[in-house]
Amino acid sequence: MVYSYPVKVNEMIAKSMSETTRRSICVLFPGALGDFLCFLPALQLLAADAQVDLFARTEFADLVPPTVKVRSSECYEITRLFVPDAAKEQRLHEFFGAYTSIYSWLGSQQVEFVSRLKLMSQGRARIYPFRPDGNPMHQRDYYLSCLGARKPCQQIPMLALRAEAVAWAEDYWRRQFLGGKGVLVLTPGSGAREKNWPAEYFRAVAQWWRDETRGAVVVLIGPVEEDRGGWGPLLDHSVFARSLNLAQVAALLARSDLYLGNDSGITHLAAALGVRTVALFGPSDVRQWKPQGERVTVLNRNIECSPCERDVMEACPHRKCLTALTPSEVIPKLVQLLKLATLTRSGAGIRV
Repeated sequence: MVYSYPVKVNEMIAKSMSETTRRSICVLFPGALGDFLCFLPALQLLAADAQVDLFARTEFADLVPPTVKVRSSECYEITRLFVPDAAKEQRLHEFFGAYTSIYSWLGSQQVEFVSRLKLMSQGRARIYPFRPDGNPMHQRDYYLSCLGARKPCQQIPMLALRAEAVAWAEDYWRRQFLGGKGVLVLTPGSGAREKNWPAEYFRAVAQWWRDETRGAVVVLIGPVEEDRGGWGPLLDHSVFARSLNLAQVAALLARSDLYLGNDSGITHLAAALGVRTVALFGPSDVRQWKPQGERVTVLNRNIECSPCERDVMEACPHRKCLTALTPSEVIPKLVQLLKLATLTRSGAGIRV
């Protein structure tokens, strides 16, 4: 039996299918966590009235809007764009041709990649450099400018904590006996050793916090930092947090009183969550990479050779931009922020 829908119903179905097709967007993004948090306002702009397939690191699924589906950038369709004979595969033409719009911050410097993606998308792909070229601006503003946004529609990424992660954090607080204490979170690592404040400086801050506030110190260590090692002294008398997913990290940060970290993705995350954040900058350009948030303090030493490029950073014999920034300069800023925290929160267990 063949069913016939009324004309209006057929029109509604056609309109719905048209809107679904019109709003199908593919986004290719190769960056790490810090890059992604700078990119998030642009992604939220794309996802405001569209379904977005984001090809990036799968752990970012913990942070994206509901209308964004995250897939690995290592999937078949993306990796084949780097293969010479990929243009012959009908499967790829159908895959990329199904999207109304494609935005890529991946592969802009590779001529063959660009030509294949444009061919398979029937010319609908827009491909941008991963970093701004020659025009100094914040990385967030650069990504938004690629979409034609002259002024950021959202200065700070919008992040919502997952209910299961919040429940996990509450249980973690109980298991680690953190209730009723002021909690300072330290992240002593980053994507590059050269951006790290000395571990003994972090240890001095941790000792000050325990002695002066009777609070607890939570040290966040990622897989890379754990493999590098050398954190033993810092972890003495501290809570060691490791092997967490991004949703759990976000929930843990949101419960803390203060955060101190290097120029890293976790520091960007703490800032975006509204945690009182002190970001330690050395060789990185603050203008381009300052964490975005309403409660962010950046501390750095503006010595003559900073900021510097990656190759200079790796060969630096003195690292004065970080080693000259001592705990005696950082702790007073933490004291100041701690006083503010006691005014806006119950400050249970905190004394200044």
